[in-house]
Amino acid sequence: MDLYLIIKTLHIISATILFGTGIGIAFFMLRSHFTDNIHEKFYAARNTVMADYFFTLPAVIVQPMTGFWLVWQGAYSWMDWWLAVTYAIYIIAVLCWLPVVWIQIQLKNMVATAVKTGEPLPERYYRLFKIWFLLGWPAFVGLIIVFYLMVAKPV
Repeated sequence: MDLYLIIKTLHIISATILFGTGIGIAFFMLRSHFTDNIHEKFYAARNTVMADYFFTLPAVIVQPMTGFWLVWQGAYSWMDWWLAVTYAIYIIAVLCWLPVVWIQIQLKNMVATAVKTGEPLPERYYRLFKIWFLLGWPAFVGLIIVFYLMVAKPV
């Protein structure tokens, strides 16, 4: 087997997981925002946090490892403009994702408390949800641009 193709396949799979999990998490969290059923909100928040641990985190780690290996083995210049843009966008996406993970944990904890106590969600829940939503957009758009750059490799 060709090691380059194996690593490239891992890179593509991890990119797909990163992007797909992000869209899936966003969809279910956003949908849960529009329900009054606290148990549905809890289900979405709990599974969102779990999906980030099981899928997104490993993909976030695998992406740069396989990407740097592919650049090295593919004999690309480390600072080709399309690669430099990709590095910058990836860093921005990760910097958006880190607070998003913290926010998701906070949201999950607030919903869990509301389920347990029967109290309504605090105003902080809605403020954090708005920040969570806004932080998702740079990462989403950025990853679309990265996909294009990885496919086109424009000179």
